[in-house]
Amino acid sequence: MPGLFVYPTFLPPPVQAEVLNKLLHRDLSVPSHQTNVHLHYDISYSPELISREGDASFFGPSASDLNHNSKTTPSSISTAQLLNKKLRWITLGGQYDWSNKVYPPGAPPSFPADIKKLVEDAFPMKAEAAIVNIYSPGDTLSVHRDVSEACAQPLVSISLGCDAIFFVAVEEVTATTSPPCADGQAQPISAEYQSHTAAIRLRSGDAVLMSGTSRYAWHGVPKVLADTCPECLRDWPAIGSEAENETYAAFRGWLKGKRVNLNVRQIFASD
Repeated sequence: MPGLFVYPTFLPPPVQAEVLNKLLHRDLSVPSHQTNVHLHYDISYSPELISREGDASFFGPSASDLNHNSKTTPSSISTAQLLNKKLRWITLGGQYDWSNKVYPPGAPPSFPADIKKLVEDAFPMKAEAAIVNIYSPGDTLSVHRDVSEACAQPLVSISLGCDAIFFVAVEEVTATTSPPCADGQAQPISAEYQSHTAAIRLRSGDAVLMSGTSRYAWHGVPKVLADTCPECLRDWPAIGSEAENETYAAFRGWLKGKRVNLNVRQIFASD
């Protein structure tokens, strides 16, 4: 498919684990990184989370007793409910407005420097905004096109955790025809198209680059495959040192039933 590139095992397992740590321990704990849960709940952040004291995380003890109150009803959810059931996406850098399908005016929050370097060192684009999607088996992502950015630089997608089927479709202009003028009147130009479709199984560590003709391709995720998380990541977040295993014991195996997808894009045209 023109402009679509798949990089199997772009991230080796140790780097996959570190990226998960950055996204879900550090970046989820930053209040300016909005999530789908913020739309319906007032998210509570302990002082330890905000200061990252002792590498505090929503997966750790400092957040275990937090309650997150509904904005519309006299109810709340626990942190475990937030992480296990409610959390579907996190925004980094430019905070996309899902209701109005636009990026807010003004300078976006800073993009995490280490994730930015990882992406920009490998791909021809500036990492200015990202959506971290969190899927469980049974979840899907409807077919759509990403058209809100003010430039046509490539999109980069990195898969972590369970496998998924990625669907993509694009129409490529293969020829144009300009009929001769009749009675001095210009005739409409006609075009010939070739359709390209693909269903690709993406595994943990794989990366996808959507560029050129495929930059604005229709794409979606019709299926997340259960029980496909790599063995080395299944116990995440309890896969590090003995101290980390103890700290995150309550969520041991969280990633076994999840797919995390980091989708990075450039918002503004390059100078």
